[in-house]
Amino acid sequence: MEAGGLEWLLVPMQQLVSWGAAGAMVFGGVVPYIPQYRDIRRTQNAEGFSTYVCLVLLVANILRILFWFGRRFESPLLWQSIIMIITMLLMLKLCTEVRVSNELNIKRRSFAAADSKDEEIKAPPKRSYLVNRCPKNDLQMLKKFVYELLIRSSVLGRWALLRKTA
Repeated sequence: MEAGGLEWLLVPMQQLVSWGAAGAMVFGGVVPYIPQYRDIRRTQNAEGFSTYVCLVLLVANILRILFWFGRRFESPLLWQSIIMIITMLLMLKLCTEVRVSNELNIKRRSFAAADSKDEEIKAPPKRSYLVNRCPKNDLQMLKKFVYELLIRSSVLGRWALLRKTA
């Protein structure tokens, strides 16, 4: 009688734990980016944040969604990919806005200094973020990683489709 009496409590508890675990899977990858987003917005400085990480995570999550069409997996993982893509796009948008506004402020200061001729404030030389911020070897490694990721995902996708049809 006691086992049947506790069943009314165990079933909702199992569902609650299951929903909690699914929620942690979906939003767990986003949580570390919340303090970074707030810090970048507060300081208006995105120098320490790597946009290459965003690139890799965007590619990985897009490939996971594409893989889902070939071989269905649990829906919390699909939602996790969607939420991560949205988060990475928001982070890239913020970093781009901050970097552009910082470059505009430097240009305004150099323009004002050229007018006054009393002070000479030189703007730093224009630089390409892709070339000057990342050594050539790192760019080659990133290209190789993305290429390998695309090759392996296409092989896995084909394998899943072949298994599904067989």
